[in-house]
Amino acid sequence: MHSRKRSNGFTLVELLVVIAIIGVLVGLLLPAVQAAREAARRMSCSNNFKQIGLALHNYHSAYNQLPKHGSGTGLAPGAGGWGDPTPIEAAAHERLSMLVGILPFIEQQALWEQISNPNTDFIANAPALGRWNEMGPVPQDEFDYIPWMTEVNSFRCPSDPGRGAPAQGRTNYGPCMGDSCHASLAHGWSSWTLAPISSTDAPFVRAADRGVFAFRRASRFRDILDGLSNTIAMGEITSELGDRDIRTAVSLGNGEDNYSIGASMPQANPTHCASQISPNRPRFWSDGTDGGTPPPFLVNGYPVTRGMMWASYLPSVQQVMTILPPNRELCGPNLVVVPGVYGPSSQHQGGCHVLMTDGAVKFITDSIEAGTSNAPVISQPNNPGRQSPYGLWGALGTRAAKETIQEQF
Repeated sequence: MHSRKRSNGFTLVELLVVIAIIGVLVGLLLPAVQAAREAARRMSCSNNFKQIGLALHNYHSAYNQLPKHGSGTGLAPGAGGWGDPTPIEAAAHERLSMLVGILPFIEQQALWEQISNPNTDFIANAPALGRWNEMGPVPQDEFDYIPWMTEVNSFRCPSDPGRGAPAQGRTNYGPCMGDSCHASLAHGWSSWTLAPISSTDAPFVRAADRGVFAFRRASRFRDILDGLSNTIAMGEITSELGDRDIRTAVSLGNGEDNYSIGASMPQANPTHCASQISPNRPRFWSDGTDGGTPPPFLVNGYPVTRGMMWASYLPSVQQVMTILPPNRELCGPNLVVVPGVYGPSSQHQGGCHVLMTDGAVKFITDSIEAGTSNAPVISQPNNPGRQSPYGLWGALGTRAAKETIQEQF
């Protein structure tokens, strides 16, 4: 009799079964891992916003006002206004974002000192004057000024993948300007030459100036009559990636009027640009090959679009309006210096963060109650002083419209 020795190894079939089970388990685990990572990024984003909220309160304690959106040095000597040929590196022309002012309060003192003092450091080309003046140049089109090209981690959401050119230093947080994008707010409380606005323009600017922040206006907590906990100070924004995303690339060329509501423009109907969205890909603008109508003039891949310059006050770059709900299309007028329907957005699933004026950070869902989306904005020609037509969402953006906030958000 010959004895047979039994092998203790696995058969090929058994190995294949084990590998298949492991594959199934990994497939089930990966979504959970990705969700956990996004939850961590979302928490980090919320913490960044909380730090900015603390900085705003510390700034207000120090200066008895919030940082002005539209600040910096005035016009360069001999300059005549917005279209003047004076080199933009000669002065800031009061076109700096409110984020510049809070730098010392978010542990960026070194960067603030570099901005607030003259210096001769540049990336490639020396400025025409041989040095940068205090408070730097106008951010738009200026790529040789080191501070404007610096990424500030506190201004970035970890979930946003935007990096590098053609942007300057990116941001994912912008000031809330209320629920009116009337064109009279283009330069806020000053004229093209930075002189005080005329008595003719003042009523139009006052009627549309409904948010915590406004162009070239000092904001104070005492001005927020609706309550700090009921009013949005800032909103999250997604930075532009060059992919025609309706949340980051801006549809321009849609008309504007300083003294009326008009008819075919965003201030008359905030959903004016909805027809320009691709019928096949509702998160992107039509390119004309998908049966849709492309935007008349799309600002895309150039540093005047969403989140491209943390130092700039331009509406399309940072401005947040509580008109359309979060993650909706960006519908602008004819010029990038004029306010448009520029709502908040994020790479988080289902909504975005907002910073309340009391410092609390809230997550607002895309489905927040937003009233009548196609209603014209409040302005001097349209019911000045009226409560927001954009429901709970619009009410959260106004500082003194006397709305009562009863819903949970």
